[in-house]
Amino acid sequence: MIYFDNSATTKIDDSVLSTYETATRNFGGNPSSLHKLGLNAYELVESSRKQIADLLNFNPSEVYFTSGGTEGNNWIIKGTAYKKREFGKHIITSSIEHPSVTNTMKQLESLGFEVTYLPVDDSGHIKIADLKKAIRKDTILVSIMAVNNEIGAIQPINEIADVLNDYPSISLHVDAVQAIGKNLEDKFMNDRVDFYTFSGHKFHAPRGIGFIYMKDGKQLEPLLAGGGQEHNFRSGTENTPAIAAMAKAIRLLKDDEEKKTNNILELKTKLLEHLETLENVHVFSKLEDTFAPHIICFTVDGVRGETIVHTFEKKEIYVSTTSACSSKKGLESSTLKAMKVPEKIATSAVRVSLDENNTISEMNEFIQNLDEIYNHFQILN
Repeated sequence: MIYFDNSATTKIDDSVLSTYETATRNFGGNPSSLHKLGLNAYELVESSRKQIADLLNFNPSEVYFTSGGTEGNNWIIKGTAYKKREFGKHIITSSIEHPSVTNTMKQLESLGFEVTYLPVDDSGHIKIADLKKAIRKDTILVSIMAVNNEIGAIQPINEIADVLNDYPSISLHVDAVQAIGKNLEDKFMNDRVDFYTFSGHKFHAPRGIGFIYMKDGKQLEPLLAGGGQEHNFRSGTENTPAIAAMAKAIRLLKDDEEKKTNNILELKTKLLEHLETLENVHVFSKLEDTFAPHIICFTVDGVRGETIVHTFEKKEIYVSTTSACSSKKGLESSTLKAMKVPEKIATSAVRVSLDENNTISEMNEFIQNLDEIYNHFQILN
């Protein structure tokens, strides 16, 4: 089996799973309980919080655990909107965000908020000039993803931060779900950012766990009311085993991060160079430093993306169309649509997404099978 769908989800690492199982067996108390079992669980949660913070150069007080990227994005966007609505109801985002951002924005629009969706150019990047034009006196939040989940475009977070340095009252949120662990910190980690979103299952942690970064001194309206966990910001009994496992996963992720990223980039380079030799193929992910190393989006003209996905599946090779959240619905890529790619081409999009466990032999086998599939459909066309 060859698994090239890591942007959808990653396989939990064996040692991370071992940490999860150990924590499940040995730390069964509720972290809010006063007895010894509860205290032991609480200490494990807090040591995990500190480990994550130290690895990412945050303060432990800035890390809040969630169920994953969707909750994190919803919480930050809605929590900011509700907290700051007396100061304004205008929000800026891009036209290529993940559905957990786009659909949250649409919910807020139904509640009277106004949202500006910045366009992207033909490479999938916003333009800073458009951001500057969009800012209004009543703007309260700018929410822009670090790495696009469909084509891998890296948004100019540092340039966005520079613009917002002149607007200290505007909160800046970065969805970093696809960015962590790819040696890209210098492109999206910026002191001006107020909020980040992270999701554990994108880096070999269990599903159903994630965290947000909330800069010290910033505030969010809680989405979940209850027992007051996470310093009254996010109620609900902490998922102690998953938190401990996620901390382990981040430690492993950061080990030899540059070397692992270079290996991923080697695989991407090999595939892109081969795709350049094929006719009737469009490639939307580039080798430039404005694109992430692990995502490759391309089309074989005249063949729907789901057809290619299922053809590969028969060979036990797993890729996807675009976003996993949209692929089952048969929707065209929202990113390619925003890039004004014709629908006939956009519906042919296939996404290959790599991680550090993929190998050059897997890529060679993928390319061999790609050629067979490509030649088959060329004959049919």
